[in-house]
Amino acid sequence: MKYHSTLIALIPFVSAATLATRYNEVQVPLEEAGESLSTQDLRLIELAPGETQWVTEDEKFSLQKKGITFMDITATPDLGLLNTHRHLLPSAVEGDEYDTSKIDPRPVDQKAKNPPPKHVIYPSQPAYNSTVQLLIPFLNKTAMRHNLEFLTGFHTRWYRSAYGKESAYWLWENVHQMVEESGASEKGNATVTQFEHPWTQSSLIVKIPGRTEKTIVIGAHLDSINHNFPALLAAPGADDNGSGTVTIWEALRVLLREEKVVKGEQDNTIEFHWYSAEEEGLLGSQAIFSEYEKQGRDVRAMLNKDGVGYIDKLVRQGKKQESMNVITDRASEPLVGFVAKVIDVYCDISHNFTKCGYACSDHASANKAGYPSVMVSEGSTAPGDKRGSPHTGDDKVEYLSFDHMLQHARMTLGFVYELAFAQFD
Repeated sequence: MKYHSTLIALIPFVSAATLATRYNEVQVPLEEAGESLSTQDLRLIELAPGETQWVTEDEKFSLQKKGITFMDITATPDLGLLNTHRHLLPSAVEGDEYDTSKIDPRPVDQKAKNPPPKHVIYPSQPAYNSTVQLLIPFLNKTAMRHNLEFLTGFHTRWYRSAYGKESAYWLWENVHQMVEESGASEKGNATVTQFEHPWTQSSLIVKIPGRTEKTIVIGAHLDSINHNFPALLAAPGADDNGSGTVTIWEALRVLLREEKVVKGEQDNTIEFHWYSAEEEGLLGSQAIFSEYEKQGRDVRAMLNKDGVGYIDKLVRQGKKQESMNVITDRASEPLVGFVAKVIDVYCDISHNFTKCGYACSDHASANKAGYPSVMVSEGSTAPGDKRGSPHTGDDKVEYLSFDHMLQHARMTLGFVYELAFAQFD
């Protein structure tokens, strides 16, 4: 197997001194950052399937501080409806036209492709172990720490703040440079796109076209929040979700050492997503998967990484086996099973199956849109364990284990490689 040999330098476009200055600056007022916000604006949230209510922004914050998860569906109330209707239509042949206007009046592409299959069959076992094992040594926890320290140097990554906008642009600059230097843009038509939203912070999408349009998505949210005063207080968001952000970034960097991927010769299209506004009710990922649904995109798997950097004190003391959690709610059961096999093959730690509640993270958006999804996170926290509290100014790099994040990077790399080259029906 031939590999792309160019070493990819991870040199940030923003200096540490610049970030230190930013950290000490007063937060830019929201109206100057691009969009005004009233705490009394009404939002439609979904607390469970079909359970909705109108709340103010203040009431949203109150729910979040209580640990209650939800989707903010104000802009996407029909997410998943179109793919549901497509499954009810008579079977169509590739390229057939069928009129969806009678069942859904929204403007959509009348030549939309067939709906994503209800049941995707994944490989019975990982098939590219020998190849992936040659790539794994290039995963670099020092690079992950370096990138995470810069990312957490922004005072906050709150979706409506100037810092949120700047952090997303910094990520775009670095990932864009990395993809360009790999040769994937020139040789394989890879693209790095800022997905714009009505709010200040963009999402980011890397697309590496394959031989088919069947698509494998790797995602993580890039925003952070301080629930005590999001517009003003620091929210470094090291674990939630700087850890996921830099982990999938590192997996992409090493994946681009594979010449077949650089040239776009893999069977399926690969996408890496970094979502804005997850902390506000999965707004960014809902917007993206709503657009994919309208376009008739064929997403065969979505892996979400959220909070992958922490191990509890019992693990550190050698009293408990280190593990990662595979989330089973709002997830595809066959994909959950495949993920477990990937962890067994490519990781040195075990896995547990657990639930995180409705709309706990961005895989729920893909799931609601009709696409198979799954989330993998760090293991559970021991009672009374000292750690940086999420959604506060104390979610810092110092509490994280980069050895644990490296295991998640291995799992992500194995997952995306296996499915990029899988032959789906």
